[in-house]
Amino acid sequence: MEDTPMEFGESNKDTEIAPALIAVHPTQESVAAAVGPDLRIFDLRQNSAVSLKDDSSVGSLHKDSIRVVRYGANGKLLVSAGDDKLVKVWSTESWHCITTVCSEKRVSAVAISNDGLYVCFADKFGVVWIVDLDRPDGQVHVGKKAVPLLSHYCSIITSLEFSPDGKFILSADRDFKIRATVFPKNPLDGAHEIQSFCLGHTEFVSCLAFLWTEEYPQGFVVSGSGDSTVRLWDILSGSLLDACEVGEKAGLLGSNGREAECYSAVTDLCSNPDGSLVAVALQSFQGIILLKCNLSTQTLSLAKVVSIGGGTFIPTSLQMCSSTGLLWMVTGVSNLRGSECPSLARVRVISGVNKSNSDSDTREHQELEDNEIPGGTSLLKNLQGSLSYGEEVFLAAAEALKTAMSNLLVKKQYSTEKRDFRKRTRNDKKIKQRK
Repeated sequence: MEDTPMEFGESNKDTEIAPALIAVHPTQESVAAAVGPDLRIFDLRQNSAVSLKDDSSVGSLHKDSIRVVRYGANGKLLVSAGDDKLVKVWSTESWHCITTVCSEKRVSAVAISNDGLYVCFADKFGVVWIVDLDRPDGQVHVGKKAVPLLSHYCSIITSLEFSPDGKFILSADRDFKIRATVFPKNPLDGAHEIQSFCLGHTEFVSCLAFLWTEEYPQGFVVSGSGDSTVRLWDILSGSLLDACEVGEKAGLLGSNGREAECYSAVTDLCSNPDGSLVAVALQSFQGIILLKCNLSTQTLSLAKVVSIGGGTFIPTSLQMCSSTGLLWMVTGVSNLRGSECPSLARVRVISGVNKSNSDSDTREHQELEDNEIPGGTSLLKNLQGSLSYGEEVFLAAAEALKTAMSNLLVKKQYSTEKRDFRKRTRNDKKIKQRK
């Protein structure tokens, strides 16, 4: 398999700095962290670091920043993808790369179908591709090709999620939209039926998460955005059910009339198993916000604002483990210019987030000490690369990441002359291959 040709004008200038990411196995058998091109995994069953095996012809492991890493619903698969235009599917039993797919453009989001038969990924041009894993048995799949599933043409897709019942695939983008698409019986032929659009955000949509219970099997969706809100949606109709100004709840919005300058983007969110709590990470907030979600009344409200790690921990990625009720968080970036630690990460864990009455007792949410975290210091050393960093470097990393995120996702306004110039020098033209 040949490498995808480079595009005219392509550079890493705006995407060089990437956030640290974290993913947790559904039953907490392992934890994965991505920092730049490094994919670090710790096996909690063996209490040891994982050695990944990649025999694909396009080269081993990743060569550029990983932008998404996630486990499948049954925990048998782990997918990583990013700026090197490679989508790698790993077996969590053997830790072999069972297939590598080359994307035409950098990958911005990934989703795995609930049955583990399909992997979908989105590129930065707004196309969602699908790969058929017809044998999710841990065996190497050779020559797998991706085919287009749907598209948000010319808009960066920021998040992909399958509904709990597998009937829909949701896609969110830089142009403030959430699209619910019917996932067809033959997805390799494309997904052509749109169920709804969820419209209401006033800035880019950064993240999605489903909330569902036995009483509400179809599920509801919460979304986070650059407009500093978390919103609750009914995807069947596209109706907005409730919205919460999380920036204001965290005390980030001042009353000086310069509200736009005070907004802080929602960078990530996740929910607990019964859908009663949503954990939210904000771009400039040193901690997390817990929102209470009442699915019967379809409302969101503030449960708690939690400071973490002495006030210098600004999470870049969150993951809730459904089997243990632990909230895993990571802060950090890769390629931090002018720092002695260009790539760094710090992992924290909070307990007690699986309880539906968690807003009634602050003692139920406790930050675990390093030796109390599953895997202890061995896990931290593996996922972080080091057990300790200077606190001030994380604040510098947060500011650098804020600038990089703004450059990537905030819509830019151009004059007519500059717009015409950009069209003439567009960077999605491919270099013609000489015969």
